[in-house]
Amino acid sequence: MSAVAHELPAAAINQLPPQAVNAKLIALISSAAIGIGILLSGFVISEPAPYELYMAGLIAVWALFGLKISRAILPLLVLLVAMNIGGMIAMTQMTELASTPLYLAVSLFLAFSAVFFASVTSTQPGLYRLIFIAYVVSAVATSLLGIAGYFHAFPGAEMFTKYDRAAGAFQDPNVFGPFLVLPGTYLLYLLLTGPVSRMPLLAVPLLIITAGIFFSFSRGAWGMFAVSAVLLTACLFLQSASGMFRLRVVVMTIAAVALLVIAVLVILQLPGVSDMFTQRAQLEQSYDTARLGRFARYAIGFQLALEHPFGIGPLVFGTIYGEDTHDIWLKALMDYGWLGFVSFLTLTLWTIAAGFRILLRDRPWQPYLLCAYVAYLGNIGLGTFIDIDHWRHLYLLLGLIWGAIALEYRHQKQLRRARAVPAAASSVG
Repeated sequence: MSAVAHELPAAAINQLPPQAVNAKLIALISSAAIGIGILLSGFVISEPAPYELYMAGLIAVWALFGLKISRAILPLLVLLVAMNIGGMIAMTQMTELASTPLYLAVSLFLAFSAVFFASVTSTQPGLYRLIFIAYVVSAVATSLLGIAGYFHAFPGAEMFTKYDRAAGAFQDPNVFGPFLVLPGTYLLYLLLTGPVSRMPLLAVPLLIITAGIFFSFSRGAWGMFAVSAVLLTACLFLQSASGMFRLRVVVMTIAAVALLVIAVLVILQLPGVSDMFTQRAQLEQSYDTARLGRFARYAIGFQLALEHPFGIGPLVFGTIYGEDTHDIWLKALMDYGWLGFVSFLTLTLWTIAAGFRILLRDRPWQPYLLCAYVAYLGNIGLGTFIDIDHWRHLYLLLGLIWGAIALEYRHQKQLRRARAVPAAASSVG
């Protein structure tokens, strides 16, 4: 509408039907509402966070005024609801509920948030760009807070750190770091594919986000960002048939790696950074291999799962053994029972397979799917060593991927209809 409006005189614009004006206004308001929700996702210091409260209201309002769930999105809805039903059944195995109802309420909300993002992006593909831009802004803001906290840039800045590591506006640096991977991957995509004139504008936020990931000292986040960057580069290389573009990708990748190495070497000269980096860079920490360390708890937990098919209840494992499961598959068994485990496993395999099938197809939403997909793979891989069932950005990634799956489903349906019309006409003739 905006392009047409520029070509029309003012008198003609004033004569536009009220329905068209109202539709444009509603679209602007709804886009702004989603953008605000994404901005809030970078600030999760406590539960329920402002993100939950705001998005719960937004989803409720959207549902009242016509939230459309495509048939292609139904598996996402059914499997996430089944997982949470497993959690409710596991809750019946507990002697004391404590904060379990609130925990499961947040789990169910996050499930609906994934369905919500899948639904709105599948009906309005233009929202992908808005969501990614808002995510980058949120990531830059929370990264700056984490960096400021790490260096004690102002009085009270230490509230944005934990265990002497940057945590931003998050409770845990191990969540803060992975949260930054998707926007970092998206900025890297724009650098590799965009015009050279935009590189300085993109490099600044990318450096801030990369610094946030580094100062989180999260081994998982480091690995996720590295894997996402490699997968993204490989996909771009395979997707393009242009020799010049492939050469550009190779050259820029080499340059980026060289700059990253130089930056890390410079940062390691700062007081205290080298010691923390050396400590965190070790593959195994003391809490991994102790008698009841992380790996020992895995064996104990899987044995419990065989004895308790309905689970033992959300958050109970940590109260028994002093530490949480730190493994999404074990957590699914303990907190959501076998029903939840099978549902989550099925959803994961379905998402990976369906997303991979359409990953390199030339569509307007393909860049966003590509970035979300490689970041999702990193999150699932990291889930083997940490609990991710309450990571807000994981459900956003699910929504973005399933939104693209639904868009492709609709696109293929339209192609079949278009092919059917000439076939019907020729048969009649």
